[in-house]
Amino acid sequence: MRARKVLVATLAVLVAATTTAGAATIDNRHGGFAGRFDRPQHGFAPASTKLRDGSPGEVNLDPQPIRDAEQFLKSWTQPDASGHPHFSGAVGLLAHDGVVVDRYAVGGALRYADAKGTELPPEQQVPMRDDTIFDMASISKLFTSIAALQLTEQGKLDVNAPVVRYLPEFGVNGKQDVTVLQLLTHTSGFDADPSPSLWAGYPDIPSRRKAVLDSPLKNAPGSTYLYSDLNMLTLGFLIEKLSGKPLDQVVHDRITAPLGMVDTGYNPPASKLNRVAATEYETTPPRGLVRGQVHDENAWSLGGVAGHAGVFSTASDMAVLSQTILNGGSYRGHRILRPDTVTKMLTNYNQRFPGDEHGLGFELDQPWYMGALASPVSAGHTGFPGTTLVIDPESRSFALLLTNRVHPTRTWGSINTARQVWATSLAKAMAVRPVEGPDAWYASLGNNGVATLSTQPLPAGAPLRVSFAAFVDTEGPSDPLQLESSTDGVNWQPVPLQACGPGAPEDETTALGGHGHRSWWRVSAEVPANAATSLRWRYSTDPNYTGRGVSLDSVKVTQRGQVVLDGERNPSELASSGWKLSVR
Repeated sequence: MRARKVLVATLAVLVAATTTAGAATIDNRHGGFAGRFDRPQHGFAPASTKLRDGSPGEVNLDPQPIRDAEQFLKSWTQPDASGHPHFSGAVGLLAHDGVVVDRYAVGGALRYADAKGTELPPEQQVPMRDDTIFDMASISKLFTSIAALQLTEQGKLDVNAPVVRYLPEFGVNGKQDVTVLQLLTHTSGFDADPSPSLWAGYPDIPSRRKAVLDSPLKNAPGSTYLYSDLNMLTLGFLIEKLSGKPLDQVVHDRITAPLGMVDTGYNPPASKLNRVAATEYETTPPRGLVRGQVHDENAWSLGGVAGHAGVFSTASDMAVLSQTILNGGSYRGHRILRPDTVTKMLTNYNQRFPGDEHGLGFELDQPWYMGALASPVSAGHTGFPGTTLVIDPESRSFALLLTNRVHPTRTWGSINTARQVWATSLAKAMAVRPVEGPDAWYASLGNNGVATLSTQPLPAGAPLRVSFAAFVDTEGPSDPLQLESSTDGVNWQPVPLQACGPGAPEDETTALGGHGHRSWWRVSAEVPANAATSLRWRYSTDPNYTGRGVSLDSVKVTQRGQVVLDGERNPSELASSGWKLSVR
């Protein structure tokens, strides 16, 4: 199972606030974040959109954040203080507006000889390439989900119906009320994994399939969210029952072949083994170095074809699938889903379980791996061996990071930071246009960071009225933007703020945070000034996830109707630590 973190964050969905005449909000033409996006169908690219390679500049992206992310990935393929790297190798791909703006391969597809991390001789190692084939692991669940929804379009499957309508043998151990929708959203009540493991507890494939269908529930159906492989294992069996074909044939005939995904499927042929990234060196079960077979032991015990794992693919093929979703279910004239079905896939059905937003197969709004591409409609999935897919309909973008982080062992730690960095690089490359003038103050922090933008002491005697625009993309309340005041320059107090704009906080607040709104907020405050008072804008981050960062613009302070500080005309009046003036 993947390690997950439930984020408790302020997720205000905002539109651009009214600004001064001629002011810009967010560039919605090329390279900029889109405005408010309530339903995915508004963000579908034209069905005719086809991917092509190009430079970041062709779609108005800043190449520097992408280059920085490449260097980050490279550094994670090199040993650190632990004596080993975070992952053997990686292939990353970024695309925006139908243009693949970056393909990056680094490290080794085959690097180690044993579980201890003994490196193979250089001549026996295999480097990562753009066309390296990866075990996609749980990203396979997306293929299973698409295949199920194709059956709904054919009128063969009702997602709201109980599973027993299609698989009567499933209705044992209190499961008669579990619905197909609950399988797709991980709210069925199943425990996380089969127990005992299929490979360890049963002698053959028929007994393992029966064990899945006989599995009891841990919780009442619909009462909780618990990510479980049993959901998609069951759904895979259901697809086979209704289609009359093995799951791998269904996925080939209905998804990968129409889309031209020539390197995607289960159990890659021996002829492609030299392109397959190695995974773990396993002693339990005693499989040795796993390469070309599915890493997931339960899927392996089912012959390599299962609803929860088993698909192998390349970055290029997964890019086609991602663009197909952005196109509303069609690519190069081949439609695998109707647009309204894609909309349903990207709709949150888990509103009762904040932090575990989920569509039909797709996870939604998960900053722990989506980084600053996260929003209420951003969709994606991860895979245990180190694979990541993030699709952002609002900006017509997607980010793919494929690694073999379990090669040679799964014990070398989490790669979630790399997942965030890679997706966030694409978000940072997009333009956020200043509200006023040619530039705006921008702070982009890593974990445990602080950035301040401060004034000199301002006149005493009357309240100070402060106004500014803020573009906030942070983890949430734990990574706040605050306005603070001080009369001695040492002791600082937070100032109550009123943010203006549809979807903005209705009440006064002393901190602004959250992600996904992608709009400027107009913010105002009043500060008593019986003594000379300094102001500072303070953006701070905790030890975990960060977003795109914070931008400030149109800073102005007045007293008795007279301007005492105009940050737009005189930016030198603001002392910066961790902020920079940026034109985008």
